[in-house]
Amino acid sequence: MSGRIRDEDVAYVRDHSQIDAVVSEYVQLKSAGGGARKGLCPFHDEKSPSFTVTPSKGFFHCFGCGVGGDVIAFLMKIDHLSFTESVEKLAEKMGYTLRYDGSGASTSGINRSRLVAANTEAAKFYQEELNKSGPAQFGREFLQKRGFDKAAADQFGVGYAPDEWDALYKHLKVKGFTDVELSTAGLIKDGTKGPIDRYRNRLIWPVKNLTGDIVGFGARKLASDDVDQGPKYLNTAETPIYKKSQLLYGLDMAKKEIAKKRQVVIVEGYTDVMAAHLAGVTTAVATCGTAFGDDHIKVIRQLLMDDDAFRGEVIFTFDGDAAGQKAALKAFEDDQKFVAQTYVAVEESGMDPCELRMAKGDGAVRDLIARRVPLFQFAIKSEIAKHNIANAEGRVNALNQVAPLINKIKDASLRPEYTKLLAGWLGMDVETVVNAVKKTGGRSNGAPTPVTNEINLNDPILLLEREVLKIKLQFPVLIPNWNELESNAFTYSKYQSLATELAHKAESDAKKFVDSLNDESIKTLVTELIVEPIRVDREVSEKYAISVFARLREVAITRTISEIKSKLQRLNPVENADEYQGIFSELVSLEAKKRAQKELAVGELG
Repeated sequence: MSGRIRDEDVAYVRDHSQIDAVVSEYVQLKSAGGGARKGLCPFHDEKSPSFTVTPSKGFFHCFGCGVGGDVIAFLMKIDHLSFTESVEKLAEKMGYTLRYDGSGASTSGINRSRLVAANTEAAKFYQEELNKSGPAQFGREFLQKRGFDKAAADQFGVGYAPDEWDALYKHLKVKGFTDVELSTAGLIKDGTKGPIDRYRNRLIWPVKNLTGDIVGFGARKLASDDVDQGPKYLNTAETPIYKKSQLLYGLDMAKKEIAKKRQVVIVEGYTDVMAAHLAGVTTAVATCGTAFGDDHIKVIRQLLMDDDAFRGEVIFTFDGDAAGQKAALKAFEDDQKFVAQTYVAVEESGMDPCELRMAKGDGAVRDLIARRVPLFQFAIKSEIAKHNIANAEGRVNALNQVAPLINKIKDASLRPEYTKLLAGWLGMDVETVVNAVKKTGGRSNGAPTPVTNEINLNDPILLLEREVLKIKLQFPVLIPNWNELESNAFTYSKYQSLATELAHKAESDAKKFVDSLNDESIKTLVTELIVEPIRVDREVSEKYAISVFARLREVAITRTISEIKSKLQRLNPVENADEYQGIFSELVSLEAKKRAQKELAVGELG
């Protein structure tokens, strides 16, 4: 759609989108008092929640990394969307029809909603194809052999890509999608004679984001290597809406259970997710053709509410082979990025959840997860198993390799316990093991460097200045005489700049006021102050606002009085009689004004 969205439609969408409901699709929020809600920031790693949402004002702000804004800004940041795409997504969610005009800049690039629509239509096509006669039978047999009937296939949206060059392409062209849209979505690619389907003769799993939009696919080949020399699994390439490092298959289904049970189970593939969910392990997810990494951790931590106060469980399932052990040791390194307790569930015979369900039933899958062992224990024992501890050389080598792992355990209280256990597993005396662990030195907790403020927020004057700005932004009607404020009332440069903007503020609406600002640092400050609680343990009253405002004016006047007194001391009252008398009169006037402000300030501050 060309043209810009009408301003009144933008305002309507923004005002009628519940920011806490939108944010909750990505971040697990809890009450923070005063109507605000808090959670772990989705934009940086943190152990204690500093990400705050104020539904009544329609703003969010992270006091850790400084990111903030309205609901549109949140979607732009979290989903990497343009302003227009964010508005369109919100409008689509609420069923509101946007109007465009031809003035201004036109939208560029591919519309995100069109890419999602193309993927959604492709998913329907694949699902219908799975139920047809012919080659699709091989796909159904593949699923049946792994314990998945038609109901299971329907539940997970599994489909079949026909063994044709352009079946999907022709279908989607009839639906009105362009070649550019289909190529950008990763559904087609260039062939020698024109566009061809990316997937052919493969089982298809739709991959959804947290909000349930289909953003890509995973495809498993059905033909033999002789017939199809392509990879066993083929996934959607990176697209504007498909970022594999941030996606977990099954997370759209599991997110509520993850938040409820405070547990997530990481399995290795699409069929493992299906098997786990059907067996009752409804917190299972899997990566989409890539290794489990930092971005996946961020997503999981937000859903787990993984902070110092609320600890959950992260359970990894691995094959019992060498590759599985390697993956477990990689997970051990990732453990340092969780507050949650991490575990490993490995089936003794090396079966994955799908194989285990086929062999022994649903109960065996649940038992596997229930028998999980701490990741530390698994990692340490896996390292020990590489050495022949029947002889002295093997025991010493094992100790030298394992001792650093002990020091990597993030919970310091656990390290002495694992030191004792290690001594038992190696058959060595505890003192020897303790000394070996000590020699490996301290550890880094891997915590991110905290963001420091430019100013000392414990300074009582700065706290007062900040309080006045918060009241003016959150309850503007309580301070109607803002323009009477002394020019030297604010000592911090950003506070001064914001005060000036507020003096010329034409918009009473906070969101429109933010839009009117050109300085991004001031915008950030505004969103921060809008969501920050007022420093009063009861409802913010007019009396409180007047007293705080008067106190700030009193401080400013006192500052001016001090300057004038200093100036008077430097003047000769005889030689500069007129100037002295003028300044003295000003001083008397200021003292009277100060007394008046002090009386007002006594109010609730007295």
